[in-house]
Amino acid sequence: MENLRSKRRPVKQQDEVDEAIGQLGKKLRYNSITRHWWKWLLWAFLLSGLYSLIAPQLSKGGIGGLFGFLFSTALQLAIALFFGIAQFVGIFWFLSRGRTYWVKPGETGVSFNDYKGNPEVLAAAREVVTLLRGARQFKEMGGDVIRGFLLEGPPGTGKSYLAQCISTEAGIPFGYLSAPSLQSMFLGVGSLKVMALYRKARKYATEYGGCIVFIDEIDAVAQSRGGNNGGQMMGGMAGMMGGGNLLLNELLVQLDPPPVSEKWFDKALRSLGLRKKKVERPQVLTMAATNLVETLDPALLRPGRFDRKIRVEAPDSEGRRDIIEYYMDKVNHENMPIDRMVSDTIDYTPVKIKYVLNEAIVRAHFDGRDAMNYRDFLAAVDFVDTGLKQPLRGMSQEERRRIAYHETGHAVAFALLMPWQRIVKATIIRHGDALGFVAPKPKEEKHTITATEMEAYMQVCLASRAAEEIFLDLKMSGFSGDLQQATQQAVAYLGFFGMGDRMISLPMMAQMGLAGGSNPQQEVEALLQKQFKKVKALLEANKDMCHALAAELLDKHELMGDEVMEIVNRYNPVMTPDAAAKRRLGFLPSTNGAVNRGGVYTETVPAYGVAAINRGEDDGIVYPAAVAFSPNSATIALPAPRLDAKKLDSDDDSFLPAKW
Repeated sequence: MENLRSKRRPVKQQDEVDEAIGQLGKKLRYNSITRHWWKWLLWAFLLSGLYSLIAPQLSKGGIGGLFGFLFSTALQLAIALFFGIAQFVGIFWFLSRGRTYWVKPGETGVSFNDYKGNPEVLAAAREVVTLLRGARQFKEMGGDVIRGFLLEGPPGTGKSYLAQCISTEAGIPFGYLSAPSLQSMFLGVGSLKVMALYRKARKYATEYGGCIVFIDEIDAVAQSRGGNNGGQMMGGMAGMMGGGNLLLNELLVQLDPPPVSEKWFDKALRSLGLRKKKVERPQVLTMAATNLVETLDPALLRPGRFDRKIRVEAPDSEGRRDIIEYYMDKVNHENMPIDRMVSDTIDYTPVKIKYVLNEAIVRAHFDGRDAMNYRDFLAAVDFVDTGLKQPLRGMSQEERRRIAYHETGHAVAFALLMPWQRIVKATIIRHGDALGFVAPKPKEEKHTITATEMEAYMQVCLASRAAEEIFLDLKMSGFSGDLQQATQQAVAYLGFFGMGDRMISLPMMAQMGLAGGSNPQQEVEALLQKQFKKVKALLEANKDMCHALAAELLDKHELMGDEVMEIVNRYNPVMTPDAAAKRRLGFLPSTNGAVNRGGVYTETVPAYGVAAINRGEDDGIVYPAAVAFSPNSATIALPAPRLDAKKLDSDDDSFLPAKW
């Protein structure tokens, strides 16, 4: 066997000369001068530059001239550095200034005597003022004054107004700001704004014994930090742009801060260990308003931050009466029917009532009068609810006729099916996007709805298409809005309120990933078809009434509620069994002088009503509806109207008139 060891590569032998040459190469390769030659060159240029600056000064003035030159150069550098830092600080100071409007005690000009419409909310506000005034006595009892007061509710209900009243009554400064003004495109500036805001608030609180900070639309900066990945991604992007969680976190800290004094003197004593007593936090009350309370972060709503949460809703009838009387005392007016004005403003907010009365004053002023009357008020209500009249003068007579019958279907269905509503006016004059409409108003406040009432509302929506098919033998595009409302009611009827054959909630089933069984679309279609057949039968049974109302509407272009009911009362309404049941089982309003005319209940116009006023051809004045019930009158059960149609034996045809 061949020996493999004999084939190894021979090792090259190096003598002393080769070893010396290798060591010299290593020294040259790792020499600091040859390896970092560019640093030495840089130092050479720097030293030569300094010498070129120093040598002339040294040759001219000696050592004294050199020191003078160095001092002047250092001073120039210090000044440049100072102005650079000052510009940087000034920019951030300017950006960190929040647009807060500070009002000293008494400057708001409003008090609790000026807040009307929500006595329960006012009582809660009085408790807050009592705690603010007697904060020291309350703390001696062992209590802690509230730090946060959250007002939630629809826009225009007086949340900001209530905060001003609290400030005036408590006799402390009031700072108002909009939450979006705290945001900034630069990272951290929003937090600086919050810190500056509360630093000034605590300063005022120390001086006046308390301070109120009111943040309007707080949901803009305090939305929940949890949620899905999309929400977290948006929160991260907002934080990168100077908002998001940074601002919210700082707001949470300032709402419930630690008991630490911000005075420099106290800080100096504490650093030396000479101040040991407990620090008293200034009494700063943070009030906030939002109409999206469900989007706020849970940490913001915990006790200790926003201790009290008050829901501010639109006023009821007594609240509207107080608001109307309060503003009526401030303007010149003739004898006004307050009860009817209260009925005309159902679901109005205090701000909307104020705007309507101001609009009435404007109309009286342009009419050359120094006091408003009820007609001015009704004109203002009509303008606020329906908008500006914009008649289409080039519309053909045939198209007007089609629109007139379309709206007639709505009006007759309203009059016969929904006695709890009153017709304000019916018009075929364009208002905004609508070429015509029938405007109803509730006779009394309603907070619930029954299946019968929802079916009646669906029939009113579908009555326009029924009138088109009966009297015009065509279908119009204007039915799209009516169909949308009817479909919305049908979906709510079946899937939200469980008024159909199934006792399930479709939104909850979809949220839990469960199917609803049968096809909901088929159920909605069947319900709408059923209601359409019923209202079509009702209009067929009252053709003469429909023709008369359409002719009058085509002639005058606009009819007020009393005029519509006057035409309806000329005829003896033929009530299908379904329509009679809806009038009997639906919401029955309280009556005040109601008269049964052919099975339809109406109300006589009082002496100050507009029915007694001479009306010109086109005076541009909006007149009131005759049916307006007082919400304060006692509830009287109305007897069922007389039926002119007898129910057939077949259940499938129960909705048809007897003559069919």
